[in-house]
Amino acid sequence: MELRVLLVLAVLVLTATAGLVWRSRNGRFVAARAVPDATAADPVLTAADLGAPLGTAATFLQLSSEACAPCRSTAAVLRALAAERSGVAHVEVRAEERLDLVRRFSVLRTPTVLVLDGSGAVRGRMSGATTRAQAVDALDRCPATADV
Repeated sequence: MELRVLLVLAVLVLTATAGLVWRSRNGRFVAARAVPDATAADPVLTAADLGAPLGTAATFLQLSSEACAPCRSTAAVLRALAAERSGVAHVEVRAEERLDLVRRFSVLRTPTVLVLDGSGAVRGRMSGATTRAQAVDALDRCPATADV
């Protein structure tokens, strides 16, 4: 009996720890790594790739799925921020319709937001529900978009 109680407590602690780590990573901006091969180009997306115009300063490219509640809240945050800041655009695409982008950028969960500079180069990414503060932080930390 005592062993079962210890086992249940251990599972609860591990589950709580995993949940806290998961939650702490939601919406966190991660800058794009420099490409190690000098001959390879940074990943760049065009308006034709997305089917929508890019922002002149920055674009939030959000990969979402139909049955995703955090996707809706993230879209509302990014749409509002793009409406307030000149040169910033928000483009939302369905991950299930754009598997080419999902594979190309190793998207493992939705929402995933790629932060593009004015030329369409990927400067970073955020995964999970994103708050306004996190989105503003992403713009500030993204070198090519910091003046937006």
